[in-house]
Order: sequence, then structure tokens, then C-alpha cells
Amino acid sequence: MSSSEESKLYDCGTLILNVTTSSLNKAQRRWRIAYAAIYSARVMLSLAKEIILKRACQHPVISHLSHYVALDIQPSSSQNWGEHFLSSFAPKIDQKRLVKAVKEKDLVSLGQLGGVDGVASALGTNPEKGILDDDQEVIKRQEMFGKNTYQKPPPKGLLYFILDAFKDTTILILLVCAALSLGFGIKEHGAEEGWYEGGSIFVAVFLVIVVSALSNFRQETQFDKLSKISNNIKVEVVRGGRRQQISIFDLVVGDVVFLKIGDQIPADGLFLDGYSLQVDESSMTGESDHVEVDASRNPFLFSGSKMADGYARMLVASVGMDTAWGEMMSSITSDKNERTPLQARLDKLTSSIGKVGLAVAFLVLVVLLIRYFTGNTKDDNGKKEYIGSKTNVNDILNAVVRIIAAAVTIVVVAIPEGLPLAVTLTLAYSMKRMMADQAMVRKLSACETMGSATIICTDKTGTLTLNQMKVTQFWLGEESVEEDLGNIIAPSLLELFYQGVGLNTTGSVCKPVSGSLPEFSGSPTEKAILSWAVLGLGMDMEKLTQKYNILQVETFNSEKKRSGVSVRRKADQTTHIHWKGAAEMIVAMCSYYYESNGVIRSMNEDGRSRIEMIIQSMAASSLRCIAFAHKEVSEEEMEYDDQSGKTNQRIKEDGLTLLGIVGLKDPCRPGVKKAVEACQSAGVSIKMITGDNVFTAKAIATECGILGPNYHEESGEVVEGTEFRNYTPDERMEKVDKIRVMARSSPFDKLLMVQCLKQKGHVVAVTGDGTNDAPALKEADIGLSMGIQGTEVAKESSDIVILDDNFSSVATVLRWGRCVYNNIQKFIQFQLTVNVAALVINFIAAVSAGEVPLTAVQLLWVNLIMDTLGALALATDRPTKELMQKPPVGRTEPLITNIMWRNLLAQALYQIAILLILQFKGESIFNVTERVKDTLIFNTFVLCQVFNEFNARKLEKQNVFQGILKNRLFLGIVGITIILQVVMVEFLKKFADTEKLKLWQWGVCILLAAFSWPIAWFVKLIPVSDKPLFSYIKRSRKIFSIVKQAICHRKPSSHSLATG
Repeated sequence: MSSSEESKLYDCGTLILNVTTSSLNKAQRRWRIAYAAIYSARVMLSLAKEIILKRACQHPVISHLSHYVALDIQPSSSQNWGEHFLSSFAPKIDQKRLVKAVKEKDLVSLGQLGGVDGVASALGTNPEKGILDDDQEVIKRQEMFGKNTYQKPPPKGLLYFILDAFKDTTILILLVCAALSLGFGIKEHGAEEGWYEGGSIFVAVFLVIVVSALSNFRQETQFDKLSKISNNIKVEVVRGGRRQQISIFDLVVGDVVFLKIGDQIPADGLFLDGYSLQVDESSMTGESDHVEVDASRNPFLFSGSKMADGYARMLVASVGMDTAWGEMMSSITSDKNERTPLQARLDKLTSSIGKVGLAVAFLVLVVLLIRYFTGNTKDDNGKKEYIGSKTNVNDILNAVVRIIAAAVTIVVVAIPEGLPLAVTLTLAYSMKRMMADQAMVRKLSACETMGSATIICTDKTGTLTLNQMKVTQFWLGEESVEEDLGNIIAPSLLELFYQGVGLNTTGSVCKPVSGSLPEFSGSPTEKAILSWAVLGLGMDMEKLTQKYNILQVETFNSEKKRSGVSVRRKADQTTHIHWKGAAEMIVAMCSYYYESNGVIRSMNEDGRSRIEMIIQSMAASSLRCIAFAHKEVSEEEMEYDDQSGKTNQRIKEDGLTLLGIVGLKDPCRPGVKKAVEACQSAGVSIKMITGDNVFTAKAIATECGILGPNYHEESGEVVEGTEFRNYTPDERMEKVDKIRVMARSSPFDKLLMVQCLKQKGHVVAVTGDGTNDAPALKEADIGLSMGIQGTEVAKESSDIVILDDNFSSVATVLRWGRCVYNNIQKFIQFQLTVNVAALVINFIAAVSAGEVPLTAVQLLWVNLIMDTLGALALATDRPTKELMQKPPVGRTEPLITNIMWRNLLAQALYQIAILLILQFKGESIFNVTERVKDTLIFNTFVLCQVFNEFNARKLEKQNVFQGILKNRLFLGIVGITIILQVVMVEFLKKFADTEKLKLWQWGVCILLAAFSWPIAWFVKLIPVSDKPLFSYIKRSRKIFSIVKQAICHRKPSSHSLATG
């Protein structure tokens, strides 16, 4: 049935006419009249409802009156009536058929559904006003068509991490030893007494596993939360005639979505209208070529694709799991096992320490076995444990298992498993805190790399400035116009301004309620110009769009720095061209200019130079200069033949007439100067890269502190993008360090600068917000995209998203990056002190006395304190001001600095000395039994680690207590460690193989451990070289090899002399 036939069928007039025809009998007529009456009533009610809703928007007071009814029914065409009819009914369409048609790009099926307009009508969508702005409407559509979310694979549970911990070889060996020890113990001493040793190892091992699994599980849930936040993209839609931003997850079928360059398409949909639309579907199809989208040949838009050029409005046809992107993403598990550079370096360090630990453990195993089988070990009663063939086989096996368990436990303590955990903890903690400080980390490695940054290349607009534009100056030719613009400017010229502003824009104007100010949407620049035109020039956007048809649009991008439009006036069919963009570029395209009275003047060289001087003076006052140009053309002037001989249309770019120039003020952000100074004092150079005029760029850079007071023109600190681009490679490399400001730059210039800086060995951080910034963001060591103005393409190419677009947040990220690195170093110092002390003590005691003073359970407890609680305590320190007073950490600087070696060796030597004295002389000094002596050694060793945790807080500063009250977590962990240690010694005697200690013995342990504080204080007075310790070893090796070569070279020559 054709649309004309359909309109006749549902047209009330036709229906009433048919009732009166003589071909119907009396009964049929009655039915027809009843049918017509019901239908008419429903039409009137739907019209009334629509009108009341409109009135409510204009007069909100009416909507609050309980007994107010208004019917204002006016004759309307059948087409309008159909729209009202559809708005009051649930959408009716074969959703599966629609989804299939869009996925398969099936134009035939789409045509059968009525085309794009037919689908919109069936979905109850007004293409101009969208769906109703009502929560119930949204919920109803979500129930009918589904939500815009996809089913993710279930997250890893706690059980997964517990089972994963069992894969550790050393843990498995310990469990085998525990099982053997448990079996032999029960067999020898019975079930009541025999389970203690084996059971204790079991409990200790499980405790280590559970704590480790809990930590990993917590980080997993943390990353999941951050992932959800990063996926929550804001989408611009129109609902109830009002343009608004909503979450991508709230998008429903039937929504009308606005799309611009750089946006990610949020759902599968159909093209309603737009210009120059090109889409990057590589994420879906793998094809790198951009796909052109239009209303006739290809109106299909796919979720997950990116807007490469142009702008458009899209009708959402399917969401969530009904889209191809949703199906694909639901089968992909995001990889959270990304290894950062620091983690890779720590893995090497862990492996090296582990090898040393294995060697020591093997030596201890051999020594203990030799001592046991040579009869040099005694039991609790002082008798030899091994007496040859008389010894029970069970006793031999039990002793061997105990020796193996001790050796394996040494391996557990020697392998610093806490290092990877500490990195994960500190990265996750810093990610969480950075989120609160307006920075969302997308790649873990960026956290630590930012600490090494030596240069930050930053944008101007929105990053250094507030991005709150306002027109403060307006020039018509050579005349400045300040007040009463509507009356001063000639009406014909005013009409041209309306065209240039209102039709050449991606923004929009909405009048929500009569009497209140209009709402402006779009970029800050577009909003400022529209606001100026509506409120200052009296432009009526609605009337303007009704008068003209837009023929062609050339969208703005950061390379062209201008946008153009060709329009046809409906009244006289004349064609007009309008350009808007960077003032000096638009002026260069002009041959004439308008005066305020509407007279056109020729732009000679003097006139051009005077206008250029006006632009420069505006720019020097930190104004962004935007110019408007116009030309009336014929159809023939716009046509040109391409290479294939096909006739196309383009917007003319020469012989234009300058309409006027506006100056937009964008004030600097408060606090940006302090942030720039903080970065500079930290040894980080700031370079401003902007697309703005060189004079505007200099003014803002001076205001922000990027250019100093001693700046002069010949210094080479300020360049333009074209100048930098045209340097030879050698010139670029020579001058790049001096450059502080690059104006009128393109994204290619930014990429070129990043490449040059990286070649010179710098660690470069770059901010970017546009689609064209993606190459530079990827090329940089740290890509920082803008959360507010940034496109989705820029965000996906970046490592960190600055949520408030503020440079102060960039400085905060730098501070956190350094904090991560510093926290890791603190933990390494703490961990290695324990490793060195535990290994040396056990090795010396095993070799000399034939026994290990610290049992398997005790060493596992120390391992738990170090690896988990220690990591948690030291990895969660917040950034301090001191971090920003040091130069950046280079890429190749060693993780363990000379300062750390000095601190850890001093503490380790002290602990070894004290514990060996207790091991060999403890019984006689304190007049105690061997079991009490062993308990004293264990207690002193643990307390030494507790006190050394305080020392590890500050690597260089002598006052280790500064800011300690702010870190409640640290104090809490220290308190928990001490309480658990008291429980271990006093109440778990059989589990921990300890004896109760008297109060004075506790005092002795605490006093011995507390000595680590004054030792640390005095040790930090010893100066150390900045040159890495191992560089001396490498140097001595080099000297040795040179000497060796010289000797080898001399031998043959002396031999030849002898034979000669």
C-alpha cells in the first residue's frame, strides 16, 4: 500500500465521507459512525496530550497545577496526526529483521521496512525531536529492545587466585614436606602430639596463600571498577527536542544521536542526516580504508567504529548484544596481566636473588644431611640422632623431611615474592588515588613511566586555559564595534553574519522555556560565537534554518583550521559561500572586506597589513581570533572536474569578502602557573604546542610561566609549525631542546617534535584531545588525553585520561609517577635487608652448629610479614613535596641505588651480628634454655623488621617519622604485626615452636631491635657516590680485559723477537 493510499485510509475526513455513501446499509453505517467517533476521540485526546506536553515545557507552572485542563485542537494534516498517533503507542517493528538488515547492510530489507524514515516512524521517533524525554519511555524501550551493555565473561573469583597460588613450585614442595612431616609425626608421637610440626607448616603455608590470593583478588576487582568507568562514554542525544549528554549505557533503540569527528559510534544505527561523513570500521572489519556513509547508498553505522570525518545524526537501530560489536566484545576477556617495564626489571631482580637463595639452601641441605648422617646432631634429650643401622627408618625419614623442609623454607624466604605484589599494590593504590585526583589510568605502565618524564608537551586550549570562551572584541574591516551591534551594522551585512554563524556551525541553539536564556551546545568556541550572535546580534536560529538549504559542508579539523559551507536561499535561489576559521588564514583567502554600513572595499596591500596588525594586537592580548568570509557564487563557479572526468562541487576558497573578526578570551586556569613552576623545579621541561596564532601563544605562555621574563625574539624559544617542519633533520635535533612554544602547529608537527625529543633520549609525555593527535599520543612514552574535550579516538590512543582537562592534574600525575617508583625502592630496601640477614644467619648456623635457628613455620611467618604486610605498609605512602625537588629518574638508572645499598647493608650487618651472638652466646649471656634462646632469636629478628619498616619510609632523610600520622594504614599494619607476634610467641607455642618470654626478655628483644633507628640515623650521614655501585665492577672488568688483551698481544711479539 502506498503512502498516499495509507493517508486516505486513516484520514478522518475520508472516513466520515464514506459513512454517508448510499452503498452502505443502515447497520453498516451505524458501525462506521461508532468507529469514526471512537477514532476521532482518540485522535483528539492524543493531540491534546501532545499540546499539553508542549505547553508544560514552555510554562512549567502549569504542570504543577492539579486542576488545569487545556484543549487547543487545531486542524492538522494527516501526516502530523500520524506522528501524534505514533507517539502515544508502543513502537511496532520486527526487531530481528531490523537488526539483520543493519548488520548485513541490506538496503533491500531496509527498503521493505520503509527506509530510514519508515524505521524512525515505526520506532516512535521524531527525527528532529527524538524520543520522549521520560524515564518510563526509556525503561519501556530497554524492556522491549534490550540495554546497551554486553555480557562479559565472569570475573575471576577468590577461588581462582587461591588455586593459582598453589602453582608456585616452592609452595608445592613445602606442602609435600608438611604432609610427610605430619605423617611421620603422627606415626611417631600419636595423633594428639604428632600433628604439631606438620600441621603448623600446613597452616603457615595456607595463611601465605590466602593472604596473597586476597591481595590479587582485591586488585582484580579494582581494575574491573576502573574498566567500567573508562567504558562509560558520554553520548550526545536529542530527547523531547532537547539536546543532552547521557551515558552510553542509557542509550536505547529509537534515540537520535549526534556524531562528530573522533567519536566512537555507540550502537548500530541508521544515518539520518549529516555532511562529509567518513567512518573508520577497521576495528570491525580490519579494513584501514575509511567508509563513506550517506542516506542513499550506505546509511549503515556500526557500534565500535570511529568517526573519521564530518558530522551526522544517527537513529539507533540496535543496542548491546544485538550489535556486532556487542557479540564480539562479549567473547573477549580483557587482559589485566600486562607487565610494566618496572615489573619486568623486578622479575629479573627476583630471579637473581632466587638463584642465590637456591644456592644457599642447597648448601644448607648438604651440610645438614652430612652432619646428620655423620652423627653430629642430637635430639632433645642430648642423644645422637643417627647411630647407624640401629636408627629406626621412620626416624631417618622424619629427620630428612625436617632438613628438606628447612632448606625449602630458606628458599621461600630468599625468593622475594613480595616484590611483584608490592608493585601491583602500589600501582593499584596509585591508580585509585589518581582517579580521585582527576586522572584515570588506562595502562598500568604509564604510572611508573610518568615518574621518569623529562619533558611534557602540552596543549593550550582547555589544558592551560579554562576553555570558557567569550567574545570580547569585534572588528568590521578596520573599525572596532563595541556596543549596539544590531543598529550599527547594515541589515544586509547582519543577514550575512547570521548565515556565517548560524549555518556554518556544529553547535545548536535550544529555547527551552519562554522568558529564559537559550541553551547553546557544541564546542566552547562554537558556543561562544553562537551566544554572541543570538544575544548580541539578535540572530534567530530557527527562522534562519527555515530560510536556507545547506548544499555542502567542509568540516573543521586541526590541519585546515577552518570550516566552510555553501547554502541556497529559498526566496531567490541564490548560492552563498561562507568560511570561518583562524583569522590570518581566512584573511589570506579574501580580496575585499565589508565596512559596517555594508559597503565593500577592495583589500589592497596597505589594507591587508592594517587588518593583520589588528589580528596581531588582539592575539597579543591572548585573544583567539576567528574571522568570517563570504562570497555569492553561481552553480557553475562551484563545479570542477576531477581526474576521472566526473563533475563535482567544491566550496570556493579565493576572492572572498571579509565579513569581520571576533576575538575570544579564554582565561588561564587558576593554579596553572604554580603547576608549571612545580614541574620545572622537578627538572621537567614544559613545551606548549598549540594551533593558535603565534602572538596568542606567546601571551598565554608568558602568563603561565612557560616563557620566562628574559625571553627575546632571537632566542629560538618560539617557532611556528611550518618553520619547525621545514628545518633539516640536523637543525631540528639541534634546536628542539630550546623550543618552548610551537604555534600554528598541525598534529604532524606535534608527532615530529615527540620523535625528535625521544631520539635525544628524553622521556616524553604528550597531551592531546583531537583525533589527529592519536599518532603523537601513541608515539610518546606517556600519552595524556583530555576527558572533557578529548575525542574517543584520542582517549583510546592514550595511557592516562585527564578527567578535568587541567594541567594541574598533569603535574599531579607526574608526582604520583615518582611516588610509585619511590615506594617500590623503599620496599626493595626493606625486603633485601631481610633476605640478606635471614640467608646469612641460617647458612652460618647450619654450617657451624648443624641446626637452623629459625624453623620452617617461623620463616614462613617472617615471609608473610615481609611479602604482604610490608608491601601493603610501604607501597601506600602518598606523594610528598620532596619528590618534586629531585631531577627525573632516567630510563637506565639502577633500581637499587648506592643510597639503598648503604642503608640495607648497614641494617643487615647489624641484624646478622646480633642474631649470631644470640645463637652462639645467648644461653650463657641470658642464662636461658636452648628453646628460650631460639625464641629470643626469632622474636628479635621479627621486631628488627618492624623497626626497619620505619627506616625504609625515608631513603635519604634522617627523620623517618615525618608525616607518619597521615598514613594510618602503615601504623595499623605495624600494630597488627606486633599483636600477631605476641600471639605467636606467647600463645602458639606448639604451632610456632616457641617458649613464653618473660617481661624483661621482651624488653631485651625490643631494645636490640630499636637500635636499628640510631644506626639508620648515623648511616645516613655517610655520603655516597652518585655513580652506581656495579659500574665500578664493570669498570674493573673492562680494565682487566684491556690488560689481558695487552699481555696477550705482547706475548707473540716477544716470541717473534726471540726467534728473530
